[in-house]
Amino acid sequence: MIVPFMIPPGLNTDDTDFVVHPGMSFGSQPPGYVDMDKARFWRGLPQTIGGWESFVAAPLTGVCRNIHAWSDLTATLNVAFGTHSNLEVVLGGVLSDITPVLALPSLALGANPLTTQGAGSPNVTVAQNGHPYLVGESVNIAGAAAVGGITPNGTFAITATTPNSWTYAFSSNATSGATGGGAAVVVTPQRAFAAGAIDGTGGAGYGTGTYSTGTYSQPSTVDYFPRTWSLSNYGQTLIANPRGGPIYQWNNVTATPPAPLPNSPARVTASLITPDRQAVAIGCNQVLSGVFNPMCIRGSDLEDLTSWFPTTSNNAFEDVLEGGGRLVNAHMVGDFMFVWSDTCLWQGQFIGDPSQTWRWTRLGESCGLIGPNAVAVVGQSAFWMSPDGNFRTCALNGEPQLLLSSVQTDIFNNLAPSQQDKIICAEIPKYGEVWWLYPDARDGSEVSRYIGLSLMAGTWLHGTFDRTAFHKGSPAPYPIGVSKGGSAYYHEKGQSADGGVLSWFWESGGQFLGNAEQRFTISRFYPDFEGQVGPVTLTVFLRDYPQGTDRIKGPFSISPGQKMKSFMGDGRIARIRVAGSSVPAFCRQGRPQFEGVGSGMQ
Repeated sequence: MIVPFMIPPGLNTDDTDFVVHPGMSFGSQPPGYVDMDKARFWRGLPQTIGGWESFVAAPLTGVCRNIHAWSDLTATLNVAFGTHSNLEVVLGGVLSDITPVLALPSLALGANPLTTQGAGSPNVTVAQNGHPYLVGESVNIAGAAAVGGITPNGTFAITATTPNSWTYAFSSNATSGATGGGAAVVVTPQRAFAAGAIDGTGGAGYGTGTYSTGTYSQPSTVDYFPRTWSLSNYGQTLIANPRGGPIYQWNNVTATPPAPLPNSPARVTASLITPDRQAVAIGCNQVLSGVFNPMCIRGSDLEDLTSWFPTTSNNAFEDVLEGGGRLVNAHMVGDFMFVWSDTCLWQGQFIGDPSQTWRWTRLGESCGLIGPNAVAVVGQSAFWMSPDGNFRTCALNGEPQLLLSSVQTDIFNNLAPSQQDKIICAEIPKYGEVWWLYPDARDGSEVSRYIGLSLMAGTWLHGTFDRTAFHKGSPAPYPIGVSKGGSAYYHEKGQSADGGVLSWFWESGGQFLGNAEQRFTISRFYPDFEGQVGPVTLTVFLRDYPQGTDRIKGPFSISPGQKMKSFMGDGRIARIRVAGSSVPAFCRQGRPQFEGVGSGMQ
């Protein structure tokens, strides 16, 4: 008697393996597999994922959190990597460090912002609401006209501050007390760019502790979030924003580091470039007060990344979204903008009227974003993970919808504490999948595992992977991922782990053999493996009842092209584990079969 072993695709770790597939007809069942690694379901069948190969020989500096790929005007592939400490780029196949030097943008001050303190005094006070400077910091003053008998341009150390002003000592004394300086005064802070945190610490900061922890309008003295980046491009120019820092612009010259965008907010949670060529800051300093507001959105004028002050004749803007909490990130979905806070989702529509550049509509509540990289946009829909552990999706002009997951308990129960900002949502375009890579507490505090969803079949998968950043690839030919050690790889390329052993497996739920009321004695297994590369091992688990004890047969080695494997075993319920570990490695399972006879009623 031949018994086909056909298990429905999909992974379920939230139920018992017998509930997963009790042996009824295909097409009416929940997912049929209970465990897997480095495998996917493609056209209804399990197969090994593609391998990976080195993208660049040298390792990156620091732990990478974000990747962005784009082409310059010569059609050369550029790939930027934002790590906790550095900004690096692969340009024409060569890795270069382009880490910024300065940590704050220059700012054109308002008219006549300088005041001298009287005859015989070198002190000059600068009016700047909500400035971010500290006593002892160095700043450069340029463009000032004469005031009080001096022209106080140059580089100086700050000697005193108030929330809305700061003072420095010029190299000579004023002849009188006066206010002036003209309308072209530009201040450029000399604060050095510094590395961010590798890990989140939790327990403080926006959403978890006191508002604006630390010096007024300054980042807290402790980084509560791991350093992540927003990376995009304005034409061929890279736009880079380290979380909590300014927005930088890099003009494709590796010898010249990126510079902060003049007049842009000093502190920005996330940023992007719109199709209308407008830079947008998500969670940033407000225009007039200069104070950081975690719910504030600001944008530059169209086609002018240095014009951030709204007027009646430009499209620079400032909006504060209602609802409390903090903004986490934003993505373009078609010509619209989705903006997530830690609790809500808004949709922005570009209007283009200086009186209303963008119109905001709240699409849903209690559907926020768990971390800045935990979202991917595929077509005109977004997919993300929320702080409550649920997965969600939303199409343009729609409402956020729950994605019912058969594997979410695993990630929610084991997510490393305070490390949710490391979660990555990555698209695998070739197979129509999105993966959430996350730090699992069973492995430590760094990203080590993934959960995936097939957007075509609705089936879920999971496994282990050491990747702290991931990019879908385009315009690169393959997806790009980076290990915690800084090695960058092309993914879904080849059939090995960068020339090493690629280990994979899938394990099914139970299926009745023959008549469900009868024990079945197995004599042979007929494999049905397509494209097998390298040896495969088969393990068969047999039991009589759903809560019975497994009788394990194997593992048996099955070589490519092998017709059958003979062994003896009996039971009413069977499940299998198919695995491989070789260089190269691949297998796609079809419809294997057991041969045997009924051996008595139970």
